[in-house]
Amino acid sequence: AGGSSGGGGASSSAGGGGTPQTPSRYEAQKRRDWNTFGQYLRNHRPPLSLAQCSGAHVLEFLRYLDQFGKTKVHTASCPFFGHPNPPAPCPCPLRQAWGSLDALVGRLRAAFEEHGGRPESNPFAARAVRLFLREVREHQARARGVSYEKKKRSR
Repeated sequence: AGGSSGGGGASSSAGGGGTPQTPSRYEAQKRRDWNTFGQYLRNHRPPLSLAQCSGAHVLEFLRYLDQFGKTKVHTASCPFFGHPNPPAPCPCPLRQAWGSLDALVGRLRAAFEEHGGRPESNPFAARAVRLFLREVREHQARARGVSYEKKKRSR
């Protein structure tokens, strides 16, 4: 019994069931995100149709998702505010990371149009959503001491 590590990773495509083409990871995630947003609309009080959905509802959805976040975002009064690697635990809240929210909005924006929505009425493309994402990015950069500059490609 040799210690071969990690064999067969390339052939681990999720599928079977006779589907000729397995959706890409992006397509599968986009479908899950769309279903989650649909569930959110149905559970909304009062329930919302997609046609009634605005940028404000998208912001409400993104704030709702924050409770499931795993990224520590320090408050201004925390001694670790601005430290990327704090030396000790603190009671600051866990939030959705900016990059996760940004990618989510991108997938939902595409899914909206794939489901018959008109680009000019896409709530995921609303100015308020773009401003919210920019604000989250700037706040998290300050709070975590992390810069979100585009990474230079190393060759």
